[in-house]
Amino acid sequence: MKATEDQVYIDRVLQGDLTAFAFLVERYKAMAYTLALKIMRHEEEAEDVAQESFVKAYQQLYQFAGKAKFSTWLYTIVYRTAVSKRQKQGVLTFSLTDALHDNYPDDTAPPPLEYLQAAERQTYVQQAIAKLPELEGIVITLFYMNENSIKEIEEITGLTAANIKVKLFRARKILENELRFLL
Repeated sequence: MKATEDQVYIDRVLQGDLTAFAFLVERYKAMAYTLALKIMRHEEEAEDVAQESFVKAYQQLYQFAGKAKFSTWLYTIVYRTAVSKRQKQGVLTFSLTDALHDNYPDDTAPPPLEYLQAAERQTYVQQAIAKLPELEGIVITLFYMNENSIKEIEEITGLTAANIKVKLFRARKILENELRFLL
């Protein structure tokens, strides 16, 4: 199981094996970057936030109590770091135009026709997600792309479970309408 494996590496880091943290970075860097990008809207800023978040996670790893999954704890750091940085820049906005990226390694890439169809669908989904209100986009991303539970999203964003469910409901309706319009 992933959580148990994460704990093995966390324990190794806490015992002084600094290279064990590289495993955790490798496992979670893509989603950390994706979440940061949704908030920051610029690739360079998202990279900075993701990197800063991993540094914070490393420095605060001794505080990880294991009450939640490591990924939830880490994404909370990413979320709060990005929101804080964005607020310091001025207006807090979220962009979801890069919501779904299919990065296939060469050996597992679908046939060209299927890839084009998937890319076309992806374009429509991206356009629809871009029309979502700010927090609905984050909630949709965490729930569907990262498969976080409502409780985990609650921990990451600080929103209540009821608020998350409402945002998911609204986001699904908006996406349904937008996709009908686009298709």
